[in-house]
Amino acid sequence: MPFPSPDLPIPSITTEQMIEVDRLMIEVYHIELIQMMENAGRCLALVAKEQFLQGNPRGKQIVILAGTGGNGGGALVAGRRLKTWGTEVSVCITHPARMTPIPAHQLDILHRMKIPIVSLDTLKKKKEVVDLILDGIIGYSLSGAPRGIARDMIHWANAQKASTLSLDTPSGISLTTGQQYDPTIKAEATLTLALPKVGLFHEKILPFRGTLLLGDISVPPELYASPSLQLKVGPLFARSDILSLI
Repeated sequence: MPFPSPDLPIPSITTEQMIEVDRLMIEVYHIELIQMMENAGRCLALVAKEQFLQGNPRGKQIVILAGTGGNGGGALVAGRRLKTWGTEVSVCITHPARMTPIPAHQLDILHRMKIPIVSLDTLKKKKEVVDLILDGIIGYSLSGAPRGIARDMIHWANAQKASTLSLDTPSGISLTTGQQYDPTIKAEATLTLALPKVGLFHEKILPFRGTLLLGDISVPPELYASPSLQLKVGPLFARSDILSLI
């Protein structure tokens, strides 16, 4: 079932504005990161199920590529939810020992559910056909070209026949400038969060971004009108937690 298009105007924001949204959520509204992460992961899992797995994820093979921060944590939430829906999930994390506290909490849940956490070398030897890759390697914290294991994960994903669904941004793209670094994930679809980021509309990155969707992480519309943002945003998600933008 396709996701609906928005019926209200939607402004685009920069990375700096999204950082301010996160700050206001936590400091003013007391909506904590773990709540936002849960909402992001739930939306990502729903897009995976409805748009890529024909509404029936049972028995499908999913690979989660995750970084150590919030973007990776959201991807881990999606992996947990897909597992509860009958999906076979494997997770590859850039540096599991370096995860920040709340993503580390999500990882602990996956360990308790006995979801395999595998190395990139193990992933390269995986013989099962992969049905979908979820990209949560690097979010808006990107600073320069991906390096090390993150770079190698991107190369691996781009070499697969399976489609890739990115969370917030394809890893390797600046959400403010739209600069596409080498390497960059080539996603078939991107689920961005709260409001779309200006960098996702740059023409040169459209082949990497794919279809653009917008997910609800429960930002109160009133928050956007705060003096530090001064944005006019209505109840965007009244009809659906996920909207189709382009």
